[in-house]
Amino acid sequence: MSALICRHLGLVPYGEASRLQERMVEARRAARIDDTLLLLTHPPVITLGRGADPGHVLVDDATLEAAGIEVHAASRGGDVTFHGPGQLVGYPITALAGPRRDAHRFLRDIEEGLIAAAADFGVRAARVFGRTGVWVGDAKLAAIGVRIGAGWITSHGFALNVGRDLSGFGTIVPCGIRGKRVTSLAELTGRDLEVEEVASVVAPRIAEALGSAAVWPEGPPARRAALLEATA
Repeated sequence: MSALICRHLGLVPYGEASRLQERMVEARRAARIDDTLLLLTHPPVITLGRGADPGHVLVDDATLEAAGIEVHAASRGGDVTFHGPGQLVGYPITALAGPRRDAHRFLRDIEEGLIAAAADFGVRAARVFGRTGVWVGDAKLAAIGVRIGAGWITSHGFALNVGRDLSGFGTIVPCGIRGKRVTSLAELTGRDLEVEEVASVVAPRIAEALGSAAVWPEGPPARRAALLEATA
């Protein structure tokens, strides 16, 4: 079984994470690194996927600036989403091969891993036909938006809501779906969960869904500078 190298990076600004992903995608394409799952949290940010409707951002620039929320265009698929503290973001930088060289299968695999991780916390989550992501009833627990580039190298990924504060989603129409709400593991379990604790559960479930085994490198948590050096 192949390894999925898992690294928790803590709080990373969205622009910096995007640049890191680009470097790692090129390194993976050149086989300088193994399949890797980056786990992190972003400061408050709205991202617009390639198919995003700008009208799904519900507040003006001045309001966003006052709230400290950045806005970035993203190279992933999908519409508008919000990232912020209390949310676990995962970016799989992987090379799809053989029967896994299938974009739809990759999306379903990510969903499967997140559904299994939610079950580990006693939450019964599921797919909703025609709506990528992970749902509990009519509430979205996790959003998924990926990019599959040249050489079938993946980037971007998923955002799993962990904490109780979901107010940032009030600035957007989440994933462009009106009339639906978002939820979190804390809301569903009644427990205040740490993002790091959830990451330790999610990583092996994502790895399993991708046909790999999660490997956490020995030593202190990975520093972004060290990753940049490794992918140079």
